[in-house]
Amino acid sequence: MLIIGGGLAGFALHHLGLPASLLLGPMAVAMCMGIMGTRVRVSPMFFRSGQGVVGLMVAKSVTLGVLLALSKDWHLMLLVTALTILLSAGVGLCLALARIPANAAAWGTAPGAASAMIAMGEEHGADGRLVACMQYMRVVCVVMLGAWIAHLFAATAHHATSATLAPPFTWLGFMITLALALLGACSGSLIPAGALLTPIILGSALQLAGWLDITLNDTLMALAYGAIGSYIGLRFDRATIMRVAGMIPTLVIANIALVLLCACLAWPLSYLFGKDFLSVFLATSPGGLDAMAIIAVETGADASFVVALQTMRLIGIVLAGKLFAQLTMTLAARLSSAARDQ
Repeated sequence: MLIIGGGLAGFALHHLGLPASLLLGPMAVAMCMGIMGTRVRVSPMFFRSGQGVVGLMVAKSVTLGVLLALSKDWHLMLLVTALTILLSAGVGLCLALARIPANAAAWGTAPGAASAMIAMGEEHGADGRLVACMQYMRVVCVVMLGAWIAHLFAATAHHATSATLAPPFTWLGFMITLALALLGACSGSLIPAGALLTPIILGSALQLAGWLDITLNDTLMALAYGAIGSYIGLRFDRATIMRVAGMIPTLVIANIALVLLCACLAWPLSYLFGKDFLSVFLATSPGGLDAMAIIAVETGADASFVVALQTMRLIGIVLAGKLFAQLTMTLAARLSSAARDQ
C-alpha cells in the first residue's frame, strides 16, 4: 500500500505540475497510514540514504562561480540566519504562552534539522514525542505551502531528475555516486544533518577538482524522494496524534504564520541579495533542508544559495539552540507570571 499508493499519489501530483510531487505523494499516503495505525516503518538508513542522494543532486549544481558568488554575501546570509532564528523563537514563545510546555515549544519550533532538534530537546528535558510532532508537523506545513508558493512563482517546474541529472550516465560514476550517498547515510548518526551535508561537501569538492562526474537517474531520485516522504509521514502515528490532538489547530496556525512571516521577510531580502523571491523564500523557510533542496532544484531556483543559507542556519541553531531555548522558556515564564498578576 505504501509503495504503490505513494507512487500513484506522487505521479498524480506530478501530472498536476506540483513541485516535489514525488516527495509529497508518498508523504501524504504515509501520514494516512500512520494515523490509521499501520506498523510499517521506513528504516532510518533508507531515509538517510535518500537524503544523501538529494545532497549529491545539489552538489551537482555547485560550480566555482556559485561558490564565489556565495562568499560575497556571507554577511547578509549571517543576518538572514539570525532573523529567521528570531522569528522561530518568537513563534515558540507564542506557543509557550498558549499553554504548550515551554521547553517543548522552544525545541519544537527551532529551525534546524528535525532529528537533531528532537535529540537536543530530549537531552534538555523536553517531551520528545511532542517535539517530534511539532518538528515534523512544521516540515509538512512548510513543504506543502512551499510547494504551493513555488508553483505560483515558477511557471514551469524544472524537473531535475529528467532535465539535468540524466546525461551523461556512466556506471562508474553511478557507483561512486551511490557510495558517497551511503557514506553520507552512515555519517547521519554522527553529525547533525550529516546525511545531507556530507555528500554535498564531498560531492562538490570531488566534482570541482575534476575527479568525479556525479551521476544520477530518474529511478534513483524517485526512490530517494519516496524514502524521505514516507519516513516523515509515518512519524505521525496514532499514539502521537492522540497525545497532541488538542494542540493540533494551534500548531498548524503557528506553522502557517511562521511560513508567511518568512515569505514577508523574503520580499525585501530578494532585492537585497539581488536574487529571485522563490530562492530567498526557500532559503529562509524553516522546513527540512532536504525538502527545500528538492523544491529548489525542481523549480529552477538557486539551489546552492538555498542550501548554503539553510546550512548556516542549521549550524547556528545547533551551536546556540540551548541559549535560545532557555531564553524562550524564561520569557514565557515571566510573561505568564505578569499575566497572572494582572
